[in-house]
Amino acid sequence: MDFGSLIRKMTQAACEGDGAGVAACFTEDGVYHDVFYGSFEGRGRIAEMIDDYFHRDASNFRWDMHDPVSDGQTGYCRYVFSYESKLGDAKGMRTIFEGVAIATLQGGLIGSYTEVANTAPGLRRMGFAADRLARFAEKQGAELAARKEAEGHL
Repeated sequence: MDFGSLIRKMTQAACEGDGAGVAACFTEDGVYHDVFYGSFEGRGRIAEMIDDYFHRDASNFRWDMHDPVSDGQTGYCRYVFSYESKLGDAKGMRTIFEGVAIATLQGGLIGSYTEVANTAPGLRRMGFAADRLARFAEKQGAELAARKEAEGHL
């Protein structure tokens, strides 16, 4: 399966709440690095993230993938993602995010999936206060600074 078809299959399964379907797009030891929930390793944990977190906190998902490209080892794809929140004061509020998906590929499956997302506008749209947005930005900044790719930058 080509990368564009694979990434669309994965995101459609996530929108439908099909954790097993999402997990089937990954290698046995694949890792899903979610911008909100963190990293989940292995098909069982990936399915758990979709089944237990995605649909606990939101509903009515739409995840459109745009311009997927791949060299057979790495795939990139822009996306626009929206949902209705189930969280506290934001319950029922629809919000939108944009980002880029980065996947390593192994044997026609995803070995690692990572998101780089512009989260602040979507979270602010849901009413997140400035201090809460700042904590989220600090967390993302710390995660970036800790990555191997950041060595020598700071």
